[in-house]
Amino acid sequence: MDLTATTADLAGAAAEVARLLPTRVHDPVLAGLVLRTTGAGEVELAGSDRERAVRLVRHATVHTEGTVLVPAKPLAETLRTLDSPQVRLVVEGSRLAVRTSNARFALPLLEVAAHPGVPPLPTLAGHVSAASLAAAVLPVAGAASRDDALPVFTGIRVHAVDDRLELLATDRYRMAFATLPWQPTGPLDVLAPAALLADVVRQPSPGDQVSLRADLDRLGLSWPGGSVSTALLAAPFPDDRARKLLEAVIDSTVLVDADALAGAVRRATPYAGPHGSVTIQVDDSELRVKGSDPQNGESEESVKATVDGNRLTKTFQARYLSDALKAFTGKRIELRIQDGLRSTVLTSPAGDDGVELTYLVVPLRTVA
Repeated sequence: MDLTATTADLAGAAAEVARLLPTRVHDPVLAGLVLRTTGAGEVELAGSDRERAVRLVRHATVHTEGTVLVPAKPLAETLRTLDSPQVRLVVEGSRLAVRTSNARFALPLLEVAAHPGVPPLPTLAGHVSAASLAAAVLPVAGAASRDDALPVFTGIRVHAVDDRLELLATDRYRMAFATLPWQPTGPLDVLAPAALLADVVRQPSPGDQVSLRADLDRLGLSWPGGSVSTALLAAPFPDDRARKLLEAVIDSTVLVDADALAGAVRRATPYAGPHGSVTIQVDDSELRVKGSDPQNGESEESVKATVDGNRLTKTFQARYLSDALKAFTGKRIELRIQDGLRSTVLTSPAGDDGVELTYLVVPLRTVA
């Protein structure tokens, strides 16, 4: 193998492959990155640990075609630190040399034949705008659990219903539900790792079209220049119980600017106390955001709002409420507040991307 490529392009792709693959693997082959040249003036960077597989393609000037396997992270780190605009990768004996005009680095070649390779993508299920998919997946993934001891809550339920794609995630204390337009070609109903999906949807350009592919065991996403596939989570998702939370019985409806409320919550957080909680008090034409800490003191800030219904007071985990408001950055939102310990629903009208998002946050307690 012998090729020349733009350093930034190659470094970015190597870093993404290394980042999307798990780091805790004992087999150095599975921690390797496969470089494969093609006859179309491209180089493919790929990796797989048998559960997930990544493939990215970048332009290159190919002097000699070939396929090699090298340690992923050392290659990514080496390319990241180069300040030369062009880099040359060439096999020299049992090493892959990384060359610039004034420097040379050499990485050991691993046994390509021992690598499992990148499995073929599953059956095509439909297409969706990359921008819409990212706008839906990122806030929904934020509501998923990060506790691997309960894998069912670390996933996003991806379900196609006619020409809408539904995404649902919950960690039992909050829940996010989004729908977006898509072009179906087949059925789709899977539970996929939320953290990985959040990373993957950042890869395509906003103007790209993403193809979703699925079978009984895997979900794949592909776009011009790359693809990622992953094994599905096997645990059954409590979809029916989660969806019932969307059937809110509203006691108070509040229209408010999401950024203004998020700022008030952020400023109240240093006064959130040992439980990390902030209180939202619904008044006639405003929300009062309060924090109270026996050691650090207390805060109170008013945010203008349009209120319809009962005047209630609710206390929330500050970080959960902040995460929910972050999903609506730049928008005017509707808070549908329920009495008692029932969840508060945050929603806003669909934007130009067609994404409709609903976020539920469970209160810590109700103040009389």
